[in-house]
Amino acid sequence: MAFIDDRWGDEAGSLERTVEAAGRALLSAMFISGGLQAFKAPEQRATRAAAIGIPFPEAATRLNGGAMVVAGVALATGVAVKPAAAVLAASLVPTTIAGHPFWKETDPKARAQQRIHFLKNLAMLGGLLVLLSKRR
Repeated sequence: MAFIDDRWGDEAGSLERTVEAAGRALLSAMFISGGLQAFKAPEQRATRAAAIGIPFPEAATRLNGGAMVVAGVALATGVAVKPAAAVLAASLVPTTIAGHPFWKETDPKARAQQRIHFLKNLAMLGGLLVLLSKRR
């Protein structure tokens, strides 16, 4: 984010660090919330996981939920940002495919709703990829 504060091009300024921390916290909120929900009540998500061939779907859903919570907290607090972003990105791909297959919907309203969620997940994946691309 050189346009904010990068006079020397070697170290992030305090404003840049603050903006990044706020962005990480906002990005992580969905993962923490969704991860808690998946861990506590995996049934609906496990059905979707089974439909795409994920073995032991309930256990996999709980494991994915736990990973989302741990990695989301790590991302929000700035602890191990790149590993946390990598875990979240890896978990987001099957979650998006299983959870929001808009191409299978026949009802136009349901299709539009699932497409919105699918694209939201792609936007979150984009944010994680930006974090993974940073030098520090």
